[in-house]
Amino acid sequence: MPKPVPLSATVITFNEADRLGDCLASLAFCDEIVVVDSGSTDATRDLAAAAGARVLVRPFDGFRSQKQYAVAQATHDWVLCVDADERVTPALAASIQAARAGGFEGAAGYRFARCSAYFRRFLRHGNAYPDRKLRLFDRRRGGWRGEREIHETASVDGPVRTLAGDLLHLPFRSFEHQLAKGRQYAQMMAEHAHARGQRASWTKLVLAPWWRFWRGWLLRGGFRDGWAGLVYAYVTADTARQKTVRLWLLQRGLSGPSAPSSPARDGSAGPGTGR
Repeated sequence: MPKPVPLSATVITFNEADRLGDCLASLAFCDEIVVVDSGSTDATRDLAAAAGARVLVRPFDGFRSQKQYAVAQATHDWVLCVDADERVTPALAASIQAARAGGFEGAAGYRFARCSAYFRRFLRHGNAYPDRKLRLFDRRRGGWRGEREIHETASVDGPVRTLAGDLLHLPFRSFEHQLAKGRQYAQMMAEHAHARGQRASWTKLVLAPWWRFWRGWLLRGGFRDGWAGLVYAYVTADTARQKTVRLWLLQRGLSGPSAPSSPARDGSAGPGTGR
């Protein structure tokens, strides 16, 4: 029997000691695991090293850049990229192993569904699922390309096939974590748009979140996930609204609400006087 194609796995981390163990355990079928850490202050690096991963440290300059750096450090050309809050299910691992046994013949990369946990259940509809991601590829034919550092995507030059099985996603430690993560992502998306000359508009402010909510909750069946599906659709739509507001602030060199530069025309101090 021919020897299976060697396979590397890569994970980027920052303070993931509470979630990394299960992620690394799900990658045990890979020939090596490369962890690129961006300066964790918890036990992330020690935990990764104890699990047998090769641990590297690199200052964070963007999700895409960090992931592409990790791919470049891998020993093998076929690379499986996962995040610390993701786990490869046994069904997906079996699909990967089957493709690997066949030499990854006829493909430059593979995509598979990602299933996200939310309020102690897994969302199976709406914008959350199947949420297919290209995460397994031949780095000689692609990788984490482009300039977008947020909502980064991998791409390859050649055929992409779909594998059975889910990648489990545990994106939020709490509701507060989701809100904070949404603010971070909205700011990064706004900065990306601003750097490329995009402009905020009334239509984007009103229609973008409206469309995101109704597309996910109604057209894609998010309502079938019950209360959790409704909350997920609403909160993620709000991230689209925040992106437009933050882009508007960047256009005007503002950091947030502030007093006007001159008194109001009626002679009053204007809003925000503390009355």
